[in-house]
Amino acid sequence: MKQFRVEHLKSIYGEKTLFDDISFLINEGDRVGLIGVNGSGKTTLLNAISGDQPADSGQITKPNDYQIGYLKQNPDLDPEALVMDAIYAGEQPVFQTIRYYQRVLDRYTQHPDDGQASQDLQKAQDAMDRDDAWTLESQIRAILTQLHMPDLNRKVKELSGGQKKRVGLAQVLIQNPDLLILDEPTNHLDFDSIAWLEKYLNSYKGAILTVTHDRYFLDSVTNRIFELSFGSLYEYSGNYQDYVAAKAERIEQDKLAEHKRQKLYQQELTWMKKSARARTTKQKGRENAFAKLEESLGQVKEDDSLQVNLGQKRLGKKVIELKDASLQFGDRQILKDFNLLVGPGERIGITGQNGAGKSSFLNVIAGRLPLTSGTIEIGETVKLGYYTQVTEPIPDDKRVIEYLTDVASKITDCDGHEISVTDLLEQFLFPPFMHGTLIRKLSGGEKRRLYLLKLLLEEPNVLLLDEPTNDLDIDTLTVLEDFLTRFAGTVLTVSHDRYFLDKVARQLYIFQGDAKITRFDGHFSDYLDSQLNPEPKPVAKTASKSKATNKTEKPKKLTYMEKKEWAVIEDEIAQLENRTQQLSDQMAAEGSDYQKVAELQTEMEAVEQELSDKMDRWAYLSEIVEQES
Repeated sequence: MKQFRVEHLKSIYGEKTLFDDISFLINEGDRVGLIGVNGSGKTTLLNAISGDQPADSGQITKPNDYQIGYLKQNPDLDPEALVMDAIYAGEQPVFQTIRYYQRVLDRYTQHPDDGQASQDLQKAQDAMDRDDAWTLESQIRAILTQLHMPDLNRKVKELSGGQKKRVGLAQVLIQNPDLLILDEPTNHLDFDSIAWLEKYLNSYKGAILTVTHDRYFLDSVTNRIFELSFGSLYEYSGNYQDYVAAKAERIEQDKLAEHKRQKLYQQELTWMKKSARARTTKQKGRENAFAKLEESLGQVKEDDSLQVNLGQKRLGKKVIELKDASLQFGDRQILKDFNLLVGPGERIGITGQNGAGKSSFLNVIAGRLPLTSGTIEIGETVKLGYYTQVTEPIPDDKRVIEYLTDVASKITDCDGHEISVTDLLEQFLFPPFMHGTLIRKLSGGEKRRLYLLKLLLEEPNVLLLDEPTNDLDIDTLTVLEDFLTRFAGTVLTVSHDRYFLDKVARQLYIFQGDAKITRFDGHFSDYLDSQLNPEPKPVAKTASKSKATNKTEKPKKLTYMEKKEWAVIEDEIAQLENRTQQLSDQMAAEGSDYQKVAELQTEMEAVEQELSDKMDRWAYLSEIVEQES
């Protein structure tokens, strides 16, 4: 079994020690999820492990033939190369074999009578056989198809950031290295592509080390969790759910140990305050022990909870309304006669295919993009806060605290208490020594966190969030999700993060391309389940007493009327299910008419109740039919 060993690794970035004296072992078949707040050193650790940027000190030990494949957040691809050529440009042996074969073949084609060229071609063919490289192109095409990258004749420079990420992912997956390192692999992937990737990785023979904010992905793929926190590395067995439970237990144990140290400290402090004459030379050792105890106090560290509880301006009844809205770029239709009425306090998730126009839709609401036709009205009391995918330009020579005090030096929270900018920075995991740090020294994730804080500092009452999970760490996302549950305003968020959408959105608009937009009321996981299981699930037979009969004894045979009821009940259930679908479609079509939607919702509740009763009745009758058979 091949092993990858890390011992006493240390890395410093500016004034900050990212990690110090960390050691771990990765075995074949391990699926490791690496988590930690932005700026904790996750990407630095990946760079050190891959050999891309060695750590300041420490040792990495691996077999001589050990191969590592590394997907960076921004893959290194030749901008002038075509997609397939960019993939073949990888440094792994199999790509070197293919490039060597192509060069020799070209030379042989030009000089078929050259004996040396003939010999070199035979060697190149043997190498292709050895590395099983003949079928590589078809394998790459299959992977790119699963990642929705069918057009291979485009240059890399013509691709979007998300498309480049998919090309980079295909390049590392096809290598089949001993250790596959993936930095945010699910960013910009559609849900079916993520599902395919999870299945692919679960059958992968080598080891995997991944950094991701996608908690469902971590739950599905990983069997170990590494957490970087305050320069130390903590290891946990199991997936993300197991990690959350184990971390909570560890923190409680650390707090208990800290409490015991504090109690001992108080006892020792009482003794130390006694008269110096009471302390003989024999007690010098106790004094030294006290000094060491004093140094150990307060060493229990936790990632500060981002308890964002900021105030916002009052929001009126009218928030956003689109009437017969159409948006078109050339032949590409984003919206067509689209109607939407957004009320105060609503939580709307916008998801769907990449390139279907989700970000353009937010830009329309933000006033950054005009409609082709139709109207959009924004309520008079609305104060928009727009968290875009690309951080606004921030002067690199500006200091962290200056960036925020340009907006406000203090704000008032929803309880009327004043909060200073320095306090807010600490809540957002910027310790005091970082407040005066130049922004250019921050990591990409720290800049995104600072950008979010500035946005909330402006006290908006309507939040537009465009893929907020792409660059924020799990701790920040968890608190953002909790904040959004308490936020009194309205939220519209574009996201591909299943976990985030489940926690935040209660109404979904799924962009499917060509101006086809589907509305779904409920959790995103329910929507995915409805797509995977479009047919209604069969009603499970139960031994419980039917609610419809109120009898303590179950009859042995159907009565005449019950036989007639049994003959038609399944058709009636089907009709009720069809009616619920019709009502759902009508509600989506009438989204701009609140009164009509309310009437349809009332009917929907009545139909759903009738359907539930029918299901109970079916279960009761089916038990009797089963007894008779």
